[in-house]
Amino acid sequence: MSLNYPVVQIAYFVNDSVVKAQKMAVQHGAGPFFLIEKIELAWGVHRGKEQKFLHTSAFGQWGNVMLELVQQDLEGPSPFRDMYAPGEEGIHHMAMIVDSLSGTYSWCEEHGYEIAAKAQTIGGNEFAFVDTTETLGHMLEIYEGNDQLVGFYDLVRDASLDWHGEDPIRRFG
Repeated sequence: MSLNYPVVQIAYFVNDSVVKAQKMAVQHGAGPFFLIEKIELAWGVHRGKEQKFLHTSAFGQWGNVMLELVQQDLEGPSPFRDMYAPGEEGIHHMAMIVDSLSGTYSWCEEHGYEIAAKAQTIGGNEFAFVDTTETLGHMLEIYEGNDQLVGFYDLVRDASLDWHGEDPIRRFG
């Protein structure tokens, strides 16, 4: 086993998901963006401590990869604050769909990669941030594929087909 999975998403940590999505649509043709505000999780753990991890994300297509523009809505320790102080922005993670979370957790432990955070969506999808900042300069987000997750990726990609910049921000959820 290794972490040799295709990158399915690039995520930037931003101060304002809406403003950044509008800029990405105009300047880079990325989009349209599906905005999910104040995402609550079923549970979250950051560096061994419970964390609410409330965030807003705008998801759009940028070429062949999904682009996530994520902002932290509740201040406190998080995988975002591991890399960026308030007011700072930048690339935060690349995401991969793995065959097995438990197997990937074991592989990470064996190879010295710390799991910075684990969480589960209200819909039941567990995901984690692997701290690869020392070797890659950003985190890796990992999750297992399922119909709900793959369906969301398909929705975002399909919306980008023949999209010409109209209605760049679409509220979702």
